[in-house]
Amino acid sequence: MRQIDVHKLSDEARFNGFHGKVLLWCALIIIFDGYDLAVAGIALPSIMKEMGVTAQNAGFMVSSALFGMMFGAIFLGTIADKIGRRKAIAICIFLFSVFTAAAGFTDNPYTFSAMRFLAGLGIGGVMPNLVAQMTEYSPKRIRSTMVTLMFSGYAVGGMLAALLGKGLIESYGWASVFLAAGVPVLLIPFILKSMPESMPFLIKENRLDELKNIVSQMSPGYRPQADDRFALPSADKAQGAPVGKLFQDGRGFSTLMFWITFFMCLFMVYALSSWLTKLMAGAGYSLGSALTFVLVLNFGAMIGAVGGGWLADRFHIKYVLVGMYALAAVSITLLGFKVPNEVLFLLVGLTGASTIGTQIVTYAYAGQFYPMAIRSTGIGWASGVGRSGAILAPIVIGTLVGMSLPLEQNFMAIAIPAVIAMIAASMINHRRSASASHDSVSVLTPAASAMAAK
Repeated sequence: MRQIDVHKLSDEARFNGFHGKVLLWCALIIIFDGYDLAVAGIALPSIMKEMGVTAQNAGFMVSSALFGMMFGAIFLGTIADKIGRRKAIAICIFLFSVFTAAAGFTDNPYTFSAMRFLAGLGIGGVMPNLVAQMTEYSPKRIRSTMVTLMFSGYAVGGMLAALLGKGLIESYGWASVFLAAGVPVLLIPFILKSMPESMPFLIKENRLDELKNIVSQMSPGYRPQADDRFALPSADKAQGAPVGKLFQDGRGFSTLMFWITFFMCLFMVYALSSWLTKLMAGAGYSLGSALTFVLVLNFGAMIGAVGGGWLADRFHIKYVLVGMYALAAVSITLLGFKVPNEVLFLLVGLTGASTIGTQIVTYAYAGQFYPMAIRSTGIGWASGVGRSGAILAPIVIGTLVGMSLPLEQNFMAIAIPAVIAMIAASMINHRRSASASHDSVSVLTPAASAMAAK
Protein backbone atom coordinates (compact mmCIF):
# COMPACT_ATOMS: atom_id res chain seq x y z
CA MET A 1 0.00 0.00 0.00
CA ARG A 2 1.56 3.29 -1.15
CA GLN A 3 1.32 6.61 0.61
CA ILE A 4 1.28 9.44 -1.94
CA ASP A 5 2.27 12.95 -0.82
CA VAL A 6 0.52 15.19 -3.37
CA HIS A 7 2.29 18.26 -1.98
CA LYS A 8 5.66 16.72 -2.78
CA LEU A 9 4.51 15.58 -6.23
CA SER A 10 3.35 19.11 -7.01
CA ASP A 11 6.63 20.60 -5.78
CA GLU A 12 8.80 18.25 -7.82
CA ALA A 13 6.72 18.07 -11.02
CA ARG A 14 8.21 19.26 -14.30
CA PHE A 15 6.28 21.91 -16.21
CA ASN A 16 3.99 20.28 -18.80
CA GLY A 17 0.74 20.86 -20.67
CA PHE A 18 -1.31 20.45 -17.49
CA HIS A 19 0.51 23.34 -15.82
CA GLY A 20 0.19 25.39 -19.01
CA LYS A 21 -3.57 24.84 -19.06
CA VAL A 22 -3.96 25.97 -15.43
CA LEU A 23 -1.78 29.03 -16.14
CA LEU A 24 -3.78 29.89 -19.27
CA TRP A 25 -7.15 29.72 -17.51
CA CYS A 26 -5.98 31.67 -14.46
CA ALA A 27 -4.28 34.36 -16.57
CA LEU A 28 -7.35 34.72 -18.81
CA ILE A 29 -9.62 35.19 -15.79
CA ILE A 30 -7.21 37.74 -14.31
CA ILE A 31 -7.21 39.69 -17.61
CA PHE A 32 -11.01 39.95 -17.50
CA ASP A 33 -10.82 40.83 -13.81
CA GLY A 34 -8.31 43.61 -14.52
CA TYR A 35 -10.50 44.93 -17.33
CA ASP A 36 -13.55 45.04 -15.07
CA LEU A 37 -11.70 47.00 -12.39
CA ALA A 38 -10.11 49.49 -14.80
CA VAL A 39 -13.17 50.10 -16.96
CA ALA A 40 -14.88 52.44 -14.48
CA GLY A 41 -11.93 54.82 -14.43
CA ILE A 42 -11.74 54.85 -18.24
CA ALA A 43 -15.44 55.68 -18.59
CA LEU A 44 -15.83 57.96 -15.56
CA PRO A 45 -15.61 61.34 -17.39
CA SER A 46 -18.37 60.23 -19.81
CA ILE A 47 -20.48 58.84 -16.96
CA MET A 48 -20.17 62.08 -14.97
CA LYS A 49 -21.22 64.14 -17.98
CA GLU A 50 -24.20 61.97 -18.91
CA MET A 51 -25.51 61.44 -15.37
CA GLY A 52 -24.68 64.98 -14.28
CA VAL A 53 -22.91 63.91 -11.08
CA THR A 54 -20.44 65.91 -9.03
CA ALA A 55 -16.84 64.88 -8.44
CA GLN A 56 -17.79 63.85 -4.89
CA ASN A 57 -20.53 61.51 -6.12
CA ALA A 58 -18.19 60.19 -8.80
CA GLY A 59 -15.69 59.30 -6.08
CA PHE A 60 -18.38 57.33 -4.26
CA MET A 61 -19.30 55.56 -7.50
CA VAL A 62 -15.68 54.44 -7.95
CA SER A 63 -15.18 53.44 -4.32
CA SER A 64 -18.32 51.26 -4.28
CA ALA A 65 -16.45 48.61 -6.25
CA LEU A 66 -13.56 48.83 -3.78
CA PHE A 67 -15.93 48.18 -0.87
CA GLY A 68 -17.24 45.16 -2.75
CA MET A 69 -13.69 43.94 -3.37
CA MET A 70 -12.90 44.13 0.33
CA PHE A 71 -15.85 41.91 1.30
CA GLY A 72 -15.39 39.65 -1.70
CA ALA A 73 -11.72 39.00 -0.93
CA ILE A 74 -12.54 38.01 2.66
CA PHE A 75 -15.72 35.97 2.24
CA LEU A 76 -15.30 34.46 -1.23
CA GLY A 77 -11.69 33.62 -0.36
CA THR A 78 -12.81 31.87 2.82
CA ILE A 79 -15.76 30.04 1.24
CA ALA A 80 -13.45 28.41 -1.32
CA ASP A 81 -11.91 26.27 1.41
CA LYS A 82 -15.42 24.95 2.16
CA ILE A 83 -17.15 24.51 -1.22
CA GLY A 84 -14.10 23.98 -3.42
CA ARG A 85 -11.98 26.47 -5.30
CA ARG A 86 -13.45 25.74 -8.72
CA LYS A 87 -17.01 26.63 -7.65
CA ALA A 88 -15.78 29.73 -5.82
CA ILE A 89 -13.96 30.95 -8.95
CA ALA A 90 -17.08 30.34 -11.06
CA ILE A 91 -19.23 32.34 -8.60
CA CYS A 92 -16.75 35.23 -8.75
CA ILE A 93 -16.70 35.26 -12.56
CA PHE A 94 -20.51 35.32 -12.59
CA LEU A 95 -20.59 38.24 -10.16
CA PHE A 96 -18.03 40.48 -11.86
CA SER A 97 -19.23 39.72 -15.40
CA VAL A 98 -22.98 40.02 -14.92
CA PHE A 99 -22.99 43.02 -12.60
CA THR A 100 -20.34 44.98 -14.52
CA ALA A 101 -22.50 44.50 -17.63
CA ALA A 102 -25.59 45.46 -15.59
CA ALA A 103 -23.91 48.75 -14.63
CA GLY A 104 -24.02 49.65 -18.34
CA PHE A 105 -27.83 49.67 -18.21
CA THR A 106 -28.06 52.10 -15.28
CA ASP A 107 -28.97 55.75 -15.60
CA ASN A 108 -28.30 57.11 -12.08
CA PRO A 109 -25.31 57.05 -9.72
CA TYR A 110 -27.07 55.03 -7.01
CA THR A 111 -28.02 52.05 -9.15
CA PHE A 112 -24.63 52.23 -10.85
CA SER A 113 -22.88 52.12 -7.43
CA ALA A 114 -24.98 49.14 -6.33
CA MET A 115 -24.07 47.20 -9.46
CA ARG A 116 -20.38 48.08 -9.01
CA PHE A 117 -20.48 46.92 -5.39
CA LEU A 118 -21.85 43.53 -6.46
CA ALA A 119 -19.29 43.31 -9.27
CA GLY A 120 -16.59 44.22 -6.73
CA LEU A 121 -17.48 41.11 -4.70
CA GLY A 122 -16.40 38.99 -7.66
CA ILE A 123 -13.41 41.15 -8.61
CA GLY A 124 -12.03 40.97 -5.07
CA GLY A 125 -12.96 37.34 -4.45
CA VAL A 126 -11.43 35.84 -7.58
CA MET A 127 -7.89 37.13 -6.94
CA PRO A 128 -7.03 35.14 -3.78
CA ASN A 129 -8.59 32.03 -5.28
CA LEU A 130 -6.55 32.24 -8.47
CA VAL A 131 -3.32 32.90 -6.55
CA ALA A 132 -4.05 29.86 -4.36
CA GLN A 133 -4.84 27.74 -7.44
CA MET A 134 -1.69 28.77 -9.30
CA THR A 135 0.48 28.29 -6.21
CA GLU A 136 -0.87 24.80 -5.60
CA TYR A 137 -0.35 23.62 -9.16
CA SER A 138 3.06 25.18 -9.89
CA PRO A 139 6.37 23.31 -9.60
CA LYS A 140 8.28 24.72 -6.65
CA ARG A 141 11.32 25.85 -8.64
CA ILE A 142 9.22 28.18 -10.86
CA ARG A 143 6.31 28.86 -8.49
CA SER A 144 6.87 32.59 -8.00
CA THR A 145 7.41 33.09 -11.73
CA MET A 146 4.15 31.30 -12.61
CA VAL A 147 2.09 33.17 -10.03
CA THR A 148 3.43 36.56 -11.06
CA LEU A 149 3.19 35.69 -14.77
CA MET A 150 -0.47 34.81 -14.22
CA PHE A 151 -1.06 37.97 -12.22
CA SER A 152 0.55 40.17 -14.87
CA GLY A 153 -2.68 39.52 -16.76
CA TYR A 154 -4.15 42.07 -14.36
CA ALA A 155 -2.04 44.78 -16.02
CA VAL A 156 -2.98 43.39 -19.45
CA GLY A 157 -6.63 43.85 -18.50
CA GLY A 158 -5.94 47.46 -17.53
CA MET A 159 -4.22 48.13 -20.84
CA LEU A 160 -7.06 46.40 -22.72
CA ALA A 161 -9.57 48.69 -21.02
CA ALA A 162 -7.47 51.73 -21.96
CA LEU A 163 -7.04 50.64 -25.60
CA LEU A 164 -10.64 49.55 -26.21
CA GLY A 165 -12.24 52.19 -24.03
CA LYS A 166 -11.55 55.24 -26.15
CA GLY A 167 -12.82 53.72 -29.40
CA LEU A 168 -15.89 52.05 -27.89
CA ILE A 169 -16.94 55.11 -25.90
CA GLU A 170 -16.56 57.44 -28.88
CA SER A 171 -18.51 55.10 -31.18
CA TYR A 172 -21.13 53.53 -28.91
CA GLY A 173 -21.13 55.44 -25.61
CA TRP A 174 -19.78 54.59 -22.17
CA ALA A 175 -22.23 51.73 -21.61
CA SER A 176 -20.54 49.67 -24.35
CA VAL A 177 -17.34 49.12 -22.35
CA PHE A 178 -19.42 47.75 -19.47
CA LEU A 179 -21.52 45.49 -21.67
CA ALA A 180 -18.33 44.02 -23.16
CA ALA A 181 -17.35 42.94 -19.64
CA GLY A 182 -20.23 40.44 -19.60
CA VAL A 183 -18.52 38.12 -22.10
CA PRO A 184 -16.55 36.04 -19.50
CA VAL A 185 -19.78 34.60 -18.06
CA LEU A 186 -19.87 32.38 -21.19
CA LEU A 187 -16.64 30.71 -20.04
CA ILE A 188 -18.04 29.39 -16.74
CA PRO A 189 -19.14 25.94 -18.07
CA PHE A 190 -15.72 25.41 -19.67
CA ILE A 191 -13.91 26.46 -16.48
CA LEU A 192 -16.01 24.10 -14.34
CA LYS A 193 -15.14 21.29 -16.74
CA SER A 194 -11.47 22.05 -17.44
CA MET A 195 -9.99 23.61 -14.29
CA PRO A 196 -8.74 21.13 -11.67
CA GLU A 197 -10.18 21.20 -8.17
CA SER A 198 -7.98 21.87 -5.14
CA MET A 199 -6.20 18.68 -4.01
CA PRO A 200 -6.77 19.14 -0.24
CA PHE A 201 -10.48 19.65 -0.96
CA LEU A 202 -10.62 16.42 -3.00
CA ILE A 203 -8.85 14.52 -0.21
CA LYS A 204 -11.23 15.97 2.38
CA GLU A 205 -14.23 14.99 0.21
CA ASN A 206 -12.70 11.54 -0.48
CA ARG A 207 -13.03 12.11 -4.27
CA LEU A 208 -10.01 9.94 -4.94
CA ASP A 209 -10.68 8.95 -8.56
CA GLU A 210 -10.78 12.62 -9.55
CA LEU A 211 -7.64 13.25 -7.50
CA LYS A 212 -5.76 10.37 -9.16
CA ASN A 213 -6.64 11.74 -12.61
CA ILE A 214 -5.33 15.21 -11.68
CA VAL A 215 -2.13 13.88 -10.12
CA SER A 216 -1.38 11.68 -13.14
CA GLN A 217 -1.66 14.75 -15.41
CA MET A 218 0.37 16.95 -13.07
CA SER A 219 3.08 14.34 -12.63
CA PRO A 220 3.04 11.85 -15.56
CA GLY A 221 5.45 9.55 -13.72
CA TYR A 222 2.68 8.72 -11.23
CA ARG A 223 0.74 5.53 -12.03
CA PRO A 224 -2.54 5.19 -10.07
CA GLN A 225 -3.06 2.05 -8.00
CA ALA A 226 -6.23 0.92 -6.29
CA ASP A 227 -4.70 0.89 -2.82
CA ASP A 228 -3.01 4.31 -3.00
CA ARG A 229 -3.35 6.39 0.14
CA PHE A 230 -3.10 10.18 -0.24
CA ALA A 231 -1.41 12.39 2.28
CA LEU A 232 -0.77 16.05 2.96
CA PRO A 233 1.38 17.76 5.57
CA SER A 234 -0.62 17.94 8.79
CA ALA A 235 -0.88 21.73 8.48
CA ASP A 236 -2.73 21.24 5.20
CA LYS A 237 -5.61 19.38 6.77
CA ALA A 238 -8.33 21.96 7.39
CA GLN A 239 -10.11 21.53 10.72
CA GLY A 240 -12.31 24.00 12.54
CA ALA A 241 -12.43 27.67 11.64
CA PRO A 242 -9.98 28.40 8.79
CA VAL A 243 -9.63 32.04 9.90
CA GLY A 244 -8.44 30.91 13.34
CA LYS A 245 -5.81 28.71 11.70
CA LEU A 246 -4.16 31.82 10.25
CA PHE A 247 -3.00 32.56 13.80
CA GLN A 248 -1.97 29.01 14.76
CA ASP A 249 1.37 27.21 14.53
CA GLY A 250 3.36 30.41 15.05
CA ARG A 251 1.76 32.19 12.06
CA GLY A 252 -0.12 34.88 14.04
CA PHE A 253 2.49 37.65 14.01
CA SER A 254 3.39 37.01 10.36
CA THR A 255 -0.31 37.10 9.42
CA LEU A 256 -0.54 40.59 10.95
CA MET A 257 2.60 41.63 9.05
CA PHE A 258 1.05 40.41 5.80
CA TRP A 259 -2.08 42.45 6.56
CA ILE A 260 -0.02 45.59 7.15
CA THR A 261 1.99 44.95 3.97
CA PHE A 262 -1.14 44.49 1.85
CA PHE A 263 -2.77 47.58 3.39
CA MET A 264 0.23 49.80 2.68
CA CYS A 265 0.83 48.50 -0.85
CA LEU A 266 -2.80 48.88 -1.92
CA PHE A 267 -2.83 52.35 -0.36
CA MET A 268 0.07 53.30 -2.68
CA VAL A 269 -1.51 51.68 -5.75
CA TYR A 270 -4.82 53.51 -5.38
CA ALA A 271 -3.28 56.80 -4.23
CA LEU A 272 -1.27 56.86 -7.45
CA SER A 273 -4.06 55.68 -9.73
CA SER A 274 -6.38 58.34 -8.29
CA TRP A 275 -4.06 61.35 -8.08
CA LEU A 276 -0.86 60.91 -10.09
CA THR A 277 -2.18 62.43 -13.32
CA LYS A 278 -3.73 65.41 -11.52
CA LEU A 279 -0.60 66.00 -9.41
CA MET A 280 1.59 65.98 -12.50
CA ALA A 281 -0.74 68.27 -14.44
CA GLY A 282 -0.77 70.66 -11.49
CA ALA A 283 3.04 70.66 -11.52
CA GLY A 284 3.08 71.69 -15.21
CA TYR A 285 4.10 68.34 -16.70
CA SER A 286 2.61 67.21 -19.99
CA LEU A 287 2.11 63.46 -19.94
CA GLY A 288 0.14 63.49 -23.16
CA SER A 289 -3.09 61.54 -23.10
CA ALA A 290 -4.35 59.62 -20.08
CA LEU A 291 -4.10 56.54 -22.30
CA THR A 292 -0.31 56.92 -22.49
CA PHE A 293 -0.07 57.21 -18.73
CA VAL A 294 -2.18 54.08 -18.14
CA LEU A 295 -0.09 52.11 -20.61
CA VAL A 296 3.25 53.20 -19.07
CA LEU A 297 2.09 52.46 -15.51
CA ASN A 298 0.71 49.02 -16.42
CA PHE A 299 3.66 48.14 -18.65
CA GLY A 300 5.91 48.89 -15.68
CA ALA A 301 3.64 46.74 -13.53
CA MET A 302 4.07 43.78 -15.90
CA ILE A 303 7.86 44.14 -15.87
CA GLY A 304 7.86 44.42 -12.08
CA ALA A 305 5.58 41.43 -11.60
CA VAL A 306 7.36 39.02 -13.95
CA GLY A 307 10.83 40.31 -13.05
CA GLY A 308 10.04 40.13 -9.34
CA GLY A 309 8.74 36.58 -9.73
CA TRP A 310 11.85 35.56 -11.65
CA LEU A 311 14.07 37.00 -8.91
CA ALA A 312 11.95 35.38 -6.18
CA ASP A 313 12.52 31.94 -7.71
CA ARG A 314 16.30 32.49 -7.68
CA PHE A 315 16.70 34.35 -4.41
CA HIS A 316 14.77 34.53 -1.14
CA ILE A 317 11.28 35.84 -1.99
CA LYS A 318 11.01 37.79 1.26
CA TYR A 319 14.16 39.80 0.61
CA VAL A 320 13.22 40.36 -3.04
CA LEU A 321 9.95 41.83 -1.73
CA VAL A 322 11.75 44.06 0.77
CA GLY A 323 13.99 45.36 -2.03
CA MET A 324 10.99 46.09 -4.26
CA TYR A 325 9.32 48.13 -1.53
CA ALA A 326 12.55 50.06 -1.08
CA LEU A 327 12.51 50.82 -4.82
CA ALA A 328 8.91 52.02 -4.49
CA ALA A 329 9.87 54.45 -1.72
CA VAL A 330 12.67 55.92 -3.84
CA SER A 331 10.86 56.09 -7.20
CA ILE A 332 7.66 57.61 -5.77
CA THR A 333 9.65 60.23 -3.83
CA LEU A 334 11.58 61.22 -6.98
CA LEU A 335 8.31 61.85 -8.84
CA GLY A 336 7.95 64.96 -6.68
CA PHE A 337 11.00 66.63 -8.20
CA LYS A 338 11.33 68.40 -11.56
CA VAL A 339 12.92 66.05 -14.12
CA PRO A 340 12.99 65.79 -17.95
CA ASN A 341 9.97 64.10 -19.53
CA GLU A 342 12.02 61.02 -20.52
CA VAL A 343 13.12 60.52 -16.92
CA LEU A 344 9.57 61.14 -15.75
CA PHE A 345 8.22 58.32 -17.92
CA LEU A 346 10.98 56.04 -16.60
CA LEU A 347 10.01 56.93 -13.03
CA VAL A 348 6.34 56.28 -13.78
CA GLY A 349 7.30 52.85 -15.17
CA LEU A 350 9.43 52.10 -12.10
CA THR A 351 6.55 53.24 -9.91
CA GLY A 352 4.21 50.80 -11.65
CA ALA A 353 6.79 48.03 -11.28
CA SER A 354 7.38 48.69 -7.59
CA THR A 355 3.74 49.22 -6.55
CA ILE A 356 1.35 47.18 -8.73
CA GLY A 357 4.17 44.75 -9.61
CA THR A 358 5.21 44.44 -5.97
CA GLN A 359 1.62 43.82 -4.91
CA ILE A 360 1.55 40.84 -7.26
CA VAL A 361 4.78 39.44 -5.75
CA THR A 362 3.25 40.01 -2.29
CA TYR A 363 0.29 37.85 -3.35
CA ALA A 364 2.76 35.19 -4.50
CA TYR A 365 4.54 35.24 -1.13
CA ALA A 366 1.25 34.98 0.79
CA GLY A 367 0.31 32.03 -1.43
CA GLN A 368 3.54 30.26 -0.52
CA PHE A 369 3.37 31.16 3.17
CA TYR A 370 0.05 29.49 4.03
CA PRO A 371 -0.62 25.73 3.83
CA MET A 372 -2.81 24.49 0.98
CA ALA A 373 -5.97 23.99 3.03
CA ILE A 374 -6.11 27.59 4.30
CA ARG A 375 -4.32 29.26 1.39
CA SER A 376 -7.43 30.91 -0.10
CA THR A 377 -8.47 32.05 3.37
CA GLY A 378 -5.03 33.50 4.16
CA ILE A 379 -4.73 35.37 0.87
CA GLY A 380 -8.39 36.45 1.02
CA TRP A 381 -8.10 38.02 4.47
CA ALA A 382 -4.82 39.76 3.63
CA SER A 383 -6.36 41.11 0.43
CA GLY A 384 -9.56 42.12 2.21
CA VAL A 385 -7.71 44.03 4.92
CA GLY A 386 -5.58 45.59 2.20
CA ARG A 387 -8.69 46.84 0.41
CA SER A 388 -9.36 49.19 3.33
CA GLY A 389 -6.07 50.88 2.34
CA ALA A 390 -7.35 51.15 -1.22
CA ILE A 391 -10.55 52.80 0.01
CA LEU A 392 -8.74 55.27 2.29
CA ALA A 393 -6.01 56.28 -0.17
CA PRO A 394 -8.02 58.52 -2.55
CA ILE A 395 -9.59 60.28 0.45
CA VAL A 396 -6.35 60.84 2.39
CA ILE A 397 -4.28 62.00 -0.59
CA GLY A 398 -7.21 64.07 -1.84
CA THR A 399 -7.24 65.88 1.50
CA LEU A 400 -3.51 66.58 1.19
CA VAL A 401 -3.95 67.83 -2.38
CA GLY A 402 -6.66 70.16 -1.11
CA MET A 403 -4.15 71.64 1.35
CA SER A 404 -2.02 72.84 -1.61
CA LEU A 405 1.18 71.30 -0.24
CA PRO A 406 4.38 71.37 -2.33
CA LEU A 407 4.50 68.55 -4.91
CA GLU A 408 7.38 66.73 -3.21
CA GLN A 409 5.47 66.54 0.08
CA ASN A 410 2.49 64.91 -1.60
CA PHE A 411 4.70 62.23 -3.10
CA MET A 412 6.57 61.73 0.16
CA ALA A 413 3.18 61.06 1.79
CA ILE A 414 2.53 58.35 -0.81
CA ALA A 415 6.06 56.95 -0.35
CA ILE A 416 5.80 56.57 3.46
CA PRO A 417 3.55 53.45 3.17
CA ALA A 418 6.32 51.85 1.06
CA VAL A 419 8.73 52.22 3.98
CA ILE A 420 6.18 50.76 6.42
CA ALA A 421 5.47 47.85 4.03
CA MET A 422 9.21 47.22 3.68
CA ILE A 423 9.58 46.97 7.48
CA ALA A 424 6.49 44.75 7.85
CA ALA A 425 7.63 42.38 5.07
CA SER A 426 11.08 42.08 6.65
CA MET A 427 9.45 40.97 9.95
CA ILE A 428 7.53 38.03 8.44
CA ASN A 429 8.84 34.82 10.02
CA HIS A 430 9.73 32.77 6.95
CA ARG A 431 10.52 29.71 9.09
CA ARG A 432 6.74 29.40 9.65
CA SER A 433 6.09 29.43 5.90
CA ALA A 434 4.51 26.33 4.39
CA SER A 435 7.10 26.56 1.59
CA ALA A 436 10.01 26.54 4.06
CA SER A 437 9.52 22.92 5.03
CA HIS A 438 7.12 20.16 4.12
CA ASP A 439 8.41 17.71 6.68
CA SER A 440 5.32 17.89 8.90
CA VAL A 441 3.54 14.71 9.92
CA SER A 442 1.29 13.58 7.10
CA VAL A 443 -2.43 12.99 7.38
CA LEU A 444 -4.37 10.38 5.44
CA THR A 445 -7.75 10.27 3.77
CA PRO A 446 -10.67 9.35 6.04
CA ALA A 447 -10.70 5.80 4.66
CA ALA A 448 -6.96 5.37 5.15
CA SER A 449 -7.16 6.82 8.66
CA ALA A 450 -9.78 4.24 9.57
CA MET A 451 -7.58 1.45 8.23
CA ALA A 452 -4.60 2.81 10.14
CA ALA A 453 -6.66 2.85 13.35
CA LYS A 454 -7.33 -0.86 12.92
